[in-house]
Amino acid sequence: MVQSLQKRNHSLAFFDEQRRIIQSETTVKSFERPMNEVGLSPLFATGIQTFQINVGKMCNQVCKHCHVDAGPDRKEIMTKETMQHCLDALEKTDAPIVDLTGGAPEMNPDFCWLVDQIASLKRHLIVRSNLTILVTKGYENMPVFLTERKAEITASLPYYLDKQTDAQRGDHVFEKSIKALQRLNELGYGQPDTGLILNLVYNPVGAYLPPQQAAIESDYKKELGRRYGIVFNQLYTVTNMPISRFLDFLLESGNYDAYMRKLEGAFNPEAAKGVMCRTTLSIGWDGRLYDCDFNQMLGLPVNHNMPAHIRDFDPARLATREICIGNHCYGCTAGSGSSCTGTLAGPSELSHL
Repeated sequence: MVQSLQKRNHSLAFFDEQRRIIQSETTVKSFERPMNEVGLSPLFATGIQTFQINVGKMCNQVCKHCHVDAGPDRKEIMTKETMQHCLDALEKTDAPIVDLTGGAPEMNPDFCWLVDQIASLKRHLIVRSNLTILVTKGYENMPVFLTERKAEITASLPYYLDKQTDAQRGDHVFEKSIKALQRLNELGYGQPDTGLILNLVYNPVGAYLPPQQAAIESDYKKELGRRYGIVFNQLYTVTNMPISRFLDFLLESGNYDAYMRKLEGAFNPEAAKGVMCRTTLSIGWDGRLYDCDFNQMLGLPVNHNMPAHIRDFDPARLATREICIGNHCYGCTAGSGSSCTGTLAGPSELSHL
């Protein structure tokens, strides 16, 4: 069974070691160089449209690609006090979207309380689910709870076939994921005219870039519909970031140098302009602030001149902050680009690649 890097006391469980490897210029040139060439360095935020809150690293799965290094042994959980700081900060903005992530965010004991508080503030709520938690003992009522709150669900499903999904996420994960999707469909998720949005997320099983989003979405819809009667709204393709357990895979398999060069070679200025960190504020389980979820997992907080914790939230300063970048950012700017809502550049913007 796969264990978290922290559980194994692996060197990559430490931020400094990950950054040492990723920031080395022996494999690729510094990410600042292509950003300078297209006039995007320094990179600045353009506002705060999304509060992305990581409510903890606890998860019922231990996926081989996980950049969070989440798992059942991870006990880092956001407290109710920190959640309240997040809500207080949210009230100071007109940010329309709150994005709850983890781990499996549903496993935080105060998850339902937080969802209800966000609903009372009338913000659009996205819950990022691994699906299997929704059919796990003790969480069987979670689909109904999310339905009643009209939460948008963005769910991970690495592929529409069992072999590829289980290879990345563990034995029988595909079977459980299909059961969860069928239950969500029964409740109205993904169905026309219900307002219940169900999106899926595809990320490659190996060391390669995802295919064009529209093409693979068509395949997912056809195959999941034909095989299991499942419907959903959109498919997002996400590039695997060279962080944590996927970094470990790249190094162990001897694919690290080639993968990083592949990301560098696919740098797309149009994708770079639209990176999600420009409109997102990432909040760690302990309340510390980051430009994105990936920086969070590398221990790269917001610029040191900015408020460091959500309790000290300053909307005006954070909305125009300089963003911390590194070589891992090649993952968000390669090809069609990659973000929590899929690709960043359309086909017409890729003609130069």
